[in-house]
Amino acid sequence: MERDRWSSKLIFIFAAVGSAVGLGNIWRFPYLAAKYGGGAFLIPYLVMLLLIGIPLLILEFAIGQRMQVGAVGSFSRIKQRLSSIGFGAVLSGFIVVSYYAVVMAWCLLYIFYSFGLKWGADTKGFFFSNVLHISPNISQMGTVSVPILLALIVVWALIYFSIWKGVKSVGQVVLVTMPLPVILLIVLLIRGITLPGAIDGILLYLKPNFKALLDIEVWQAAMSQIFFTLSLAFGIMIAYASYQHEKSDISKSAITTSLLNSGISIVAGFAVFSTLGYMAQSSGVPLQELAQSSGPSLAFVVFPKALSMMPFAAVFAVSFFVMLITLGIDSAFSLVEAVATVVHDKYPHVKREHVSLWVSVAGFLTGIVFTTNAGLYYLDIVDHFITSYGLVLVGILETLAVGWLYGAAKLRTYINEVSDIKIGIWWDVLIKLVIPVLLVLLFISGIYKDFSQVYGGYPAKYVAIFGWGMLFVVLLASVFLSLFSEE
Repeated sequence: MERDRWSSKLIFIFAAVGSAVGLGNIWRFPYLAAKYGGGAFLIPYLVMLLLIGIPLLILEFAIGQRMQVGAVGSFSRIKQRLSSIGFGAVLSGFIVVSYYAVVMAWCLLYIFYSFGLKWGADTKGFFFSNVLHISPNISQMGTVSVPILLALIVVWALIYFSIWKGVKSVGQVVLVTMPLPVILLIVLLIRGITLPGAIDGILLYLKPNFKALLDIEVWQAAMSQIFFTLSLAFGIMIAYASYQHEKSDISKSAITTSLLNSGISIVAGFAVFSTLGYMAQSSGVPLQELAQSSGPSLAFVVFPKALSMMPFAAVFAVSFFVMLITLGIDSAFSLVEAVATVVHDKYPHVKREHVSLWVSVAGFLTGIVFTTNAGLYYLDIVDHFITSYGLVLVGILETLAVGWLYGAAKLRTYINEVSDIKIGIWWDVLIKLVIPVLLVLLFISGIYKDFSQVYGGYPAKYVAIFGWGMLFVVLLASVFLSLFSEE
């Protein structure tokens, strides 16, 4: 059967950028910049973009486009048993999207809460008690939150209808979901920088502390952010590139995607910190204290409070959460599409709509545990172990497989044949030596921290079950599936 194709190069770039730009660009990058040296953080960030981000994205685009199949098929064509790398990528991504969709369900609920600013003055209490109904501790699972579960059903319906016809439906969806959040981000940025106190927030975000560059933790944070923000090691970019024509430009696409992703992250920092500067001045809460918020605390506690203080608060609150859910939807359905591509490659005669439905239903069912009263605790642990170890391990193995077994020079020859921007032998060195060494160091440093003290202060048995246990299941399943799969 003839493989589906993106309708244009622009649509492919929109899909790739949409996958890369997610919630982490809004709630993680600005926090890291403020924490690790302000403007000085851009130095390790850009260094890691050049050393790891762009070269690895070139690799994933190239291997997908060259092999014309998803992650599992691409690695099995290098060597049969290497399909385990592809299985590791898509299984890790499947676990991630099962809880990522729950976060999007929170965003969906907050769109409705925004109309009346339902969270009131106590945004922290509203989020943890009224929305999550969070348990006192991880040992008390409690019950499923019905509003979150219903919102999750809507989110998975959106995901399904985004991918149900493969790249044809994805291409139509990204025409809206990629530019819309960028437009909303710019609106929030313009509003933010015109507020009193905004300059204080921007100065905290940008003021360089070059002493921070001497701290190895800063470089590790930059490496981690670059690796995760570009959707690397999920099998997404391999799947997306497999729907490109074999002669499509690779280098230019990878560079464009990487720079747009980083540019949006930097712009998001201005929007976030100008708003936090205004909140600090209006509420009397120290700016440094507000700047320590990241992830859900920033999005669902600090920002709603800051937005409530603005004129036309409901308008900007709705805009903020619409921006979050449109950012998240591209990343979410790209994770599902990576899995669906692998299944459809294996069973090409099964209707694409059916494959997408099965994967979506499985993702929804897997995510129900994260809608319980203890769901946030489970989410935190699973996210840490799957991303810190599962994805990093996949990244290490894919560089070794392509660099040493397939041949970095061989793949580079193909890349240069189809690309306007030529890459030199430096790319071979990065793929074969530099990147795997850096990722191994990141992997080992994580292991050292988690064996030095139990992650998050949770009881050890829950970390063993939801952390190490989930990681072990993914790795074991990857090996098992590779043993029983055939090209």
